[in-house]
Amino acid sequence: MMLRKYLFPSILLFWLILGHSESLQAQITENTYQRAAYFLTGNLEKQVYHLEVVPNWLEGSQGFVHATFTSEGKRFYKTNTSPFETTAAFDPPVLAKLLQEKTGEVIDQANLPIERVFLSNGKTVTFLWKNQNWTWNMENNSLNAIPVTERNEMESFSPDRKWKAFSRNYNLFIKNLTTGEEIQLSTDGRKDFEYASFWGWSDLIYGENGERPAHFMVNWSPDSRKIFTQIVDLRIAEKMYLLDWSKDEKFRPELLSYFRGSPGDSTVVNYIPVIFDLEKKTEKKNYRSSQPRILSESIYAGQMTEKKLSGFQIPRGYKQYHLIELDADTFETRRIISESSPTHVNRDNIFRRLKNEQFILSSEKSGWNHLYRFDWKSGKEINAITSGEYVVNKLTYLDEENGLIYFEASGKEQGRNPYFNHLYRVNLDGTDLQLLTPENAYHEIYISPDGKLAVDNYSTVDQPTQSILMDLKTGKHLQKISEADISNLKSLGYKSPVPFTATAKDGKTEIQGVYFLPTSFNAKKKYPIIDYTYSGPHTSTTPKTFKAGLLGHQQPMAELGFVVVTVDGMGGFGRSKAFSDASYRNLGDGTTDHVLAITQLASKNSFLDITKVGIFGHSAGGYDAGRAMLLHPDFYKVGVASAGDHDFRMEKAWWPEMYMGYPVGDFYHEQSNITNAANLKGHLLLAHGGIDENVNPSATFKLAENLIKAGKDFDLFIWPSRNHSFGRPPGDYFTKKRWDYFIEHLMGEKPIRHYQLQITD
Repeated sequence: MMLRKYLFPSILLFWLILGHSESLQAQITENTYQRAAYFLTGNLEKQVYHLEVVPNWLEGSQGFVHATFTSEGKRFYKTNTSPFETTAAFDPPVLAKLLQEKTGEVIDQANLPIERVFLSNGKTVTFLWKNQNWTWNMENNSLNAIPVTERNEMESFSPDRKWKAFSRNYNLFIKNLTTGEEIQLSTDGRKDFEYASFWGWSDLIYGENGERPAHFMVNWSPDSRKIFTQIVDLRIAEKMYLLDWSKDEKFRPELLSYFRGSPGDSTVVNYIPVIFDLEKKTEKKNYRSSQPRILSESIYAGQMTEKKLSGFQIPRGYKQYHLIELDADTFETRRIISESSPTHVNRDNIFRRLKNEQFILSSEKSGWNHLYRFDWKSGKEINAITSGEYVVNKLTYLDEENGLIYFEASGKEQGRNPYFNHLYRVNLDGTDLQLLTPENAYHEIYISPDGKLAVDNYSTVDQPTQSILMDLKTGKHLQKISEADISNLKSLGYKSPVPFTATAKDGKTEIQGVYFLPTSFNAKKKYPIIDYTYSGPHTSTTPKTFKAGLLGHQQPMAELGFVVVTVDGMGGFGRSKAFSDASYRNLGDGTTDHVLAITQLASKNSFLDITKVGIFGHSAGGYDAGRAMLLHPDFYKVGVASAGDHDFRMEKAWWPEMYMGYPVGDFYHEQSNITNAANLKGHLLLAHGGIDENVNPSATFKLAENLIKAGKDFDLFIWPSRNHSFGRPPGDYFTKKRWDYFIEHLMGEKPIRHYQLQITD
């Protein structure tokens, strides 16, 4: 649905007239929905000006271009860094007119739909639109388009450009680019035993005997004499299935399938490493290194030299990893370094190989994620680069010539939110650690290509974003670029989310939360509480930045007349290893900390009605919402669980095996929503996309079946044409359905049926 230009002024006027009277009456009106829809991401982002600066650096650190919303619409700015000056990069209405004349399409001058904007010589603007690269010469006002030339993903050229590798009939071939001669390197490839391929996460197969989408993967040695690749072995792999009922032109459902293993399955996709020596005309398969694939990445993610191939190998279960080097001639494997954990290791290690036969690697072996320097040949640790009770999040920039590392970390500065991200500088030997971003806020850093400057967007949920140009080496502020302007929101009575702390289930650990108030908030009223959840050791959900506090599910829901709470309980990401491990084999207990936090919050705030608490979440949050209704049935009265993975035994293998444990144990059964269905007391809405290939809808159906067997009343919504993506912050059909469920069952009011939210595309 297109949002008409007069929509927001009319909403604001209606808001000001009726806002006070509605705060005294709980009745749901169209104004209620309009107010909530105003805060949906697609609508709200146009009402907040200069929210952040994400630079598209020009040359070195001389300047950058960035886009932002202003009172005049979406605008593009160019910043020169020396001398500092920010000016309009170009006039959007002029470009919009040119695009419209060139294409015949109606272009919104206030919201140019262009991406990857680059400015050269102050005269030429290049950008991407409609899958074409466009060039606008502002001097002569000419506009030209060149179709995006996509690289042929089904072939690869040797470094010396003499050979081209490609696949045909599941085998690997090379072609001599001088003579045109084709040479078949493998001969035993066939369907389900496929050379030079890989398994794609969303490889949907249509029909009973449909083909898997084609993929191609080879890795050339620098001297162009060897090729490393793999055989994708699908011979014993099992599939998951879907039925697509949504096609207008079809009167029978379409069968869809995809290869996906569940926890504990042995019938999964396997990768068999292969190396071809083009001079010796040999092929070597390494069955010893064959690995079951429950993720779509390759085993070897490193680099190939003339004789060696290196990368990370993570055995199933994620309890250990090995940095290995493989001899291309003998297939002998050397373990450079290994690490293990009784729970799980981090599969997203920070890794950087240095020029001097050393490397940097992150590790949680101290109980906190830190950086270490190692010798490549011996695998011995040279020194810890960082240490202490804080978490390194990112190696942001490496100045190898001067032996300096710039990294981002959280939890080091005492008395602050432990999730706040800061930028630091340290020598490779671990000395002279310096904080470069001292402000008590969350810092998002964008460093110039030459490592001289950085743009720092720092904010908190209740402090608007400050966008600063800084000197990277010293952290000195050179200029303020912009500051977020929320005057439109303030005129409506907007109140920023409120951070709070609580004590976790262990009785001692401080956990963080945020609650959201409606703009019509009246401290003398009692408000039902809604918990927005998405827990697990891979994430922390509570907003940390001003942008995250604005553009999410929480504020639109609050505008309906609720107080919305989000909590980062124990077992989540971003703190110590022990904090994360609280959820190992215990993902089903994620909302217990939410119950404690909300209870503690309500004891301090009389406007919170602790007798009316609801919960909603999507995906892992959908499991949380369902689990909360079954684990804490007297606390949570209403739940909406969308796209939930309600039984981890029916899920994709890697996520539960990493965080719930491998092999599968009784704890999977005990924490299943399906096996606990009989515990339901309150109102529960289950929702799923009919063709969700990420979280297969089968678990939602199975939960529904067990609720029926237990004689429990519940509601079920299936969106036949949707995959995993629905009910997102920009808003859609399910957004109102979720709102209405809480309006009716938690607030006790009557929703307006068939009302369509006004949402921008």
